Amino acid sequence: MSNKMWGGRFATGPDAIMEEINASIGFDQRLFRQDIAGSIAHATMLAETGILTHEDRDAIVAGLNEVLAEIEGGTFTFSRALEDIHMNVESRLREKIGDAAGRLHTARSRNDQVATDFKLYVRDTIDTLVIQVQTLQLALVTKAEEEAETIMPGFTHLQSAQPVTFGHHLLAYVEMLGRDAGRLADARKRLNESPLGSAALAGTPYPIDRYMTAEKLGFDRPTANSLDAVSDRDFILETLAAASICAMHLSRFAEEMVIWSSAQFGFVRLSDKFTTGSSIMPQKRNPDAAELVRAKIGRIVGALTSLIVVMKGLPLAYSKDMQEDKEVAFDALDSLSLSLAAMTGMVGDMTANHERMRVSAAAGFSTATDIADWLVRELNIPFRDAHHITGQIVAVAEKKNCGLEGLTIEDFKSVDERIDSRVHKVLTVEASVAARKSYGGTAPINVLAQAARWKTALTGKAHEPKPLGKKKHGGHGDGGVE
Repeated sequence: MSNKMWGGRFATGPDAIMEEINASIGFDQRLFRQDIAGSIAHATMLAETGILTHEDRDAIVAGLNEVLAEIEGGTFTFSRALEDIHMNVESRLREKIGDAAGRLHTARSRNDQVATDFKLYVRDTIDTLVIQVQTLQLALVTKAEEEAETIMPGFTHLQSAQPVTFGHHLLAYVEMLGRDAGRLADARKRLNESPLGSAALAGTPYPIDRYMTAEKLGFDRPTANSLDAVSDRDFILETLAAASICAMHLSRFAEEMVIWSSAQFGFVRLSDKFTTGSSIMPQKRNPDAAELVRAKIGRIVGALTSLIVVMKGLPLAYSKDMQEDKEVAFDALDSLSLSLAAMTGMVGDMTANHERMRVSAAAGFSTATDIADWLVRELNIPFRDAHHITGQIVAVAEKKNCGLEGLTIEDFKSVDERIDSRVHKVLTVEASVAARKSYGGTAPINVLAQAARWKTALTGKAHEPKPLGKKKHGGHGDGGVE
């Protein structure tokens, strides 16, 4: 008796071990919607080109819709013996409509079928991910507007560098995420060619209309080379690369949340919704959600690396190795989706400790560059000389164990007689951030303008910058850590 799935060439079924390594239904069953949509488009095209009767087409489409309802309703039984989603659907279709089901596979192969299904799935997932990225961007923009005048330390090498605004810091991630959304959209644009009709590897002798099936499935066009069509997995590699960069951005922000919410920093507070306690230390509030987002990049980059290694040595066209593409991709894209949702929740939940941030921003002689700039601007001193003079001023402050704002005019003149009392105007962190109005700078007025720009871009509705207001700085009750 021949094997029903593979045909007359094989007299017996697979060994149990072969079945175990060969079956993919345990993970590719999530492609059922895409598989059925592809089959409906294919059957419709076969009927329109005269390859299939309209009666058979109607029976196939009706049967496929019944199978879809069974799977969505949870009454469908998936069989490992049938290997994959394609054979599971086709087998159930034959049980429902008989011999007409066997005509559905005319002019196609599982090779072009799986490539089509996977592309449809990745395309749908990209659409969802882009919406999630934009939702996170909007949450960050909203928070940035609220914190446009909140002053915090800006860091290089994790050392205090210059004062910045918290809103400006948050908008940095909005820019990163904007590039992430662009990369995902670019990947979607390139993948949107239909492999269906390429058959096993060489095309088909039947007079099919691949442009028709491409249009019905929302593709821009059919693929131009049948060998490339069935062996291409660039579309998921590119998507995973974009996902990895996005996950890296989320990981960087998560790391900052972990640092900021520590008792040593105390810049922000996350509520019980996104933190956990300790089994033995009752005082602990652990930023577990942020830590888990930070860790997810390992799975996402791992999926990219795994699939590149799978693909690197494969000759054209299809090899069974390529079955390893979906499980890691599903996990990676699920992980990114969950990370985006978690980060959006944390941004909305996060409260800032304004006073703690401001005090930290003023520490470490953070306005030293403002003195150098003042020397250049007001006294026409070359910047390199001004930098040297400012270093001497910092040394005086260190010796007196005070901040730059604590120095007297005599202290300044002890370094350079040309300095006058106007220098005191640039020593506050408020003056420092307000002065940085250059395009892309941290000034509150810039933050509000950029927030309005992003709101317009993300919502499609025009937004004007909010007016500057008097920022009230709070302490523990304004977002302090416990």
